[in-house]
Amino acid sequence: MRFIYSGFLFILFTAFSIAQNPEVQLKNVSDTILNTNRTLKINGPINAMKTMQKLFPGKLYHFSDHNDFISWNCKSCKPKAYVDVNGEEGDQLFPYTEGVATRLLADIDYSDSKGNQFKFFAFNHSNFDMDGLQTGRFSGGLLGVAKFAKNGNTWEMKSFQPAIAAFGAFAQCPTPKLLQIGEDQYAFTLLHVNGGGGGPFAGYLYLVVGLDGKYQPIMEVPEYELTNIESTSWSSTYTVEKNTTKKYFRDIIIKTKGYFNKAAKTEDEFEVDLPAEIAPMAKTKKLFNFEIERRFSFNGKRYNLVGKPTVKFSNIK
Repeated sequence: MRFIYSGFLFILFTAFSIAQNPEVQLKNVSDTILNTNRTLKINGPINAMKTMQKLFPGKLYHFSDHNDFISWNCKSCKPKAYVDVNGEEGDQLFPYTEGVATRLLADIDYSDSKGNQFKFFAFNHSNFDMDGLQTGRFSGGLLGVAKFAKNGNTWEMKSFQPAIAAFGAFAQCPTPKLLQIGEDQYAFTLLHVNGGGGGPFAGYLYLVVGLDGKYQPIMEVPEYELTNIESTSWSSTYTVEKNTTKKYFRDIIIKTKGYFNKAAKTEDEFEVDLPAEIAPMAKTKKLFNFEIERRFSFNGKRYNLVGKPTVKFSNIK
């Protein structure tokens, strides 16, 4: 009875919370919103939310649970296809014909070796929803970015790309993390994780870099993470090689640690493909820990796996 009563309170609270939120409306904007050559200068301190409103001048809503977003529509825009790395529902056509909800995803400060200051804003686009929800397990959040440089007391937008690609689940792109990959050269990483209901969650690492005049993903690391299954699990870390003669696009080292327990397979509801480096050991041993090291190198267009991954085993039974 306690469970039923608690569930009733949860439903009542949720309904009450939704009722307190304003009715979402779409504001039609000009197709200049997608112009990557737009200019924007901001005097004095730069505010992330106000800057997002200048870039996407729709209606701003503040919902409960810090659900803040801009609601907009562009009737004169010609939708363009952007890759959704989930690969389940095809590309995303943006701007969405039913309207767009844009949220602030990241506000990142950094400086170069000369002391120049920069601001990097990342945005998440999802389909318009009257209740301000983000839905669809295999629908990623569409990533957009804007980079500003400080000149005296003014912040000037140096690059603007309203949409790049879609990552994550339930229309929510993972938060990008800044990574220095060369001399005053910065990129950002995204940990994309998804999986079916009740099944294992697989993680992929993406590297997004400004290259050939636009931001684009140029590295995909599969088997970066695996959780939500009993017989095996692994997680990874990444580092940029420091002792190198490469000025830009330095090699990236991925180290993966995990375990395998054959006895626990009886509790698994789904089969998983093990990394090729440990699959043979899993056929002959009941239990072990492992460490895999992979190196990714830039070939002029993308980062690719180079050489043969190294693997170490321990606690073998």
